[in-house]
Amino acid sequence: MTNIILLGPPGAGKGTQARRLVEARGMVQLSTGDMLREAKTSGTEMGNRVAEVMARGELVTDEIVIGLIAEKLDTVEAAGFIFDGFPRTLAQADALQDLLAAKGQDLAHVIEMQVDDAALVARITGRATCASCGEVYHDVTKPIPADGHCTSCGGTEFTRRADDTEEALKTRLMAYYKQTSPLIGYYHAKGLLRGVDGLAEIDAVAADIAAILES
Repeated sequence: MTNIILLGPPGAGKGTQARRLVEARGMVQLSTGDMLREAKTSGTEMGNRVAEVMARGELVTDEIVIGLIAEKLDTVEAAGFIFDGFPRTLAQADALQDLLAAKGQDLAHVIEMQVDDAALVARITGRATCASCGEVYHDVTKPIPADGHCTSCGGTEFTRRADDTEEALKTRLMAYYKQTSPLIGYYHAKGLLRGVDGLAEIDAVAADIAAILES
């Protein structure tokens, strides 16, 4: 089993590359946001805890997120897991390491998707996403087809994040560097960190990630 973390700022392409790995290698993407939304309506004990916390307008604790990940590790068969959006802090990284060790698993690689901030802002402010399948488009580099249909699923609804503005993105980048960038040193010290150019063409990034996984 090959477990990896995709590390990088908002808009670096983590979700796109995770979907590629799911399709090509039978891995399972563990996205914190997706797990919380799923748990909220699952009816499980952990799901009920999530629903209660969110109903109070409070932040979900690290303990709950680790609990959700533990459930996935126990119940989902996969060639490996892709951690997307978690861990974000050193405390979360320690907790994940302890959980994986308890399950007899480990991390194979932490892949940092490296970006230039100015180029990233230009990429994100023109981004649109298919509401049906999540395929990502861009006003300049990959416009929504003229017929208004997604090339992947044929969907006709496209969304733009309200915070995909230059000002909001700079705020999100600052939060990322403040909270998550210490993980770069943490995983480098463990010999797990690998880097790819997150602003390269999607296929090129996928090829670089594949080379890391096959090394």
